[in-house]
Amino acid sequence: MMSHASTRQQTQESETRRDFLFFATGGAAIVATGAAVWPLINSMNPSADVSALAVVDIDLEGIEAGSRITLKWKGKPVFIDHRTEERIAQARADDNAPMIDPEPDAERVQRPEWLVVVGVCTHLGCIPLGQGGSDSTGNWNGWFCPCHGSHYDTSGRIRKGPAPRNLEMPPYEFVTGTLVKIG
Repeated sequence: MMSHASTRQQTQESETRRDFLFFATGGAAIVATGAAVWPLINSMNPSADVSALAVVDIDLEGIEAGSRITLKWKGKPVFIDHRTEERIAQARADDNAPMIDPEPDAERVQRPEWLVVVGVCTHLGCIPLGQGGSDSTGNWNGWFCPCHGSHYDTSGRIRKGPAPRNLEMPPYEFVTGTLVKIG
């Protein structure tokens, strides 16, 4: 016959063993889930080629007034417009016009003759037309997104269409008179 004390001791050992197995199994499940999910989470990080272009230097020397160029930064097109006096005057004249996302031209440029914007429509991420010589530039001589009809002006501000915001401006600075660092 077993004594009451030894039965209690066996019950306590059984409960301790059961608790240990419960926590060990739970810990193993958490580690296994983390190991299974990590590749998915890691795949959302930018690829090496995109990270390598996190900072882009561009020399603007030789780009004539009235010309527009496109370069790639972080996998996105960046539009650089060497604006003519006419485009600058048009952008400034429209500062007080009714707009979807009001913003004065002076707040969108570091130098009036150079406009630097991310060339991605803020509606659904399309690439607006306007960089090529024969492209439609919309009703305000800026950019036009034919997918849903968004019109941007010469300052990259949304003027008509479903886009909710102006074309974004990447972080940039003029390192010298003609060298621009984006990113």
